[in-house]
Amino acid sequence: MSDPFASLSSEERLLLRRQEQPRWTPPMLATLTDDHFSDPGWIYERKFDGERVLSFRRGAEVRLTSRNRKELNETYPEVEAALKSQPCDDFIVDGEVVAFAGDVTSFARLQQRMQVKDRDAARRSRIAVYYYVFDLLYLDGHRLDRLPLRIRKGLLQRVLDFGNRARFTVHRNERGLDYYEEACRKGWEGIIAKRADSGYRHSRSRDWLKFKCSQGQELVIGGFTEPQGSRKGFGALLVGYYEDDRLRYAGKVGTGYDDDTLVELRERMDRLERKTSPFADEVRETGAHWVTPELVGEFGFTEWTRDRKLRHPRFLGLRRDKRADRVVREKPGS
Repeated sequence: MSDPFASLSSEERLLLRRQEQPRWTPPMLATLTDDHFSDPGWIYERKFDGERVLSFRRGAEVRLTSRNRKELNETYPEVEAALKSQPCDDFIVDGEVVAFAGDVTSFARLQQRMQVKDRDAARRSRIAVYYYVFDLLYLDGHRLDRLPLRIRKGLLQRVLDFGNRARFTVHRNERGLDYYEEACRKGWEGIIAKRADSGYRHSRSRDWLKFKCSQGQELVIGGFTEPQGSRKGFGALLVGYYEDDRLRYAGKVGTGYDDDTLVELRERMDRLERKTSPFADEVRETGAHWVTPELVGEFGFTEWTRDRKLRHPRFLGLRRDKRADRVVREKPGS
């Protein structure tokens, strides 16, 4: 391909770093905030309810990788194919794989694809997935970390062909509050505010901020209760988060499951069952079953109570892209 950096100024070219493409690079993570704003120095993107995926293309090889370095090619072969068809063959991009329920991205619907480990079964799935790409980290032998975000997104849009399965993540300028209010009206999870002149940090940063429309976060499964009546599998999950290396109890979650999930999750928890509670707090649930805290779920809820429990929680799905011991209570500014 012709010089992909032809559009850069001489000052911007000085920010490029010549380097062989790495096999891995940590993703940049956003910080939750309640301070919603509009600012001409920021851009605003839709917050997707999906699975974060870093993609590496080097020659004929494409690798799809979760944020905790799990290989995802077998689960999302159509995304792999979309990146293999690109005219550019030396890049790293960052994005989110999503599935839709109507016009809204649905993590619960994506769950049906996330559990697939065979590419033929994935191709037969009726759950269509799409890869929304929002950043370009590496291109044609150069790291782009130090380039401003606006420049990286401009390069991304020029060097890759976007179509059905791989899609460019559009953004809004300046009017962040208007976009946030629109997102909440449409039932989206929220938006991400990004400092337009920021580099790519490879860690959590306040240069990317989450404006969430509703409460929700990852929590660790530490136990479950027995089902009652005709219910299958289990009654409720007992969940928590880590604080000072101790698993703190956040409450029980009894809604958000279909019958298949109840049965499949019970089977997984039975293999992890243990005799003692993993929680640092006392859990007063008669006949509770305890499990080794390895499984991480995504949960929605209305608010945290004063005693640090979930109010009106609901199960959204299992996550496989985060280690249980890294799950902490998400607070604005952290």
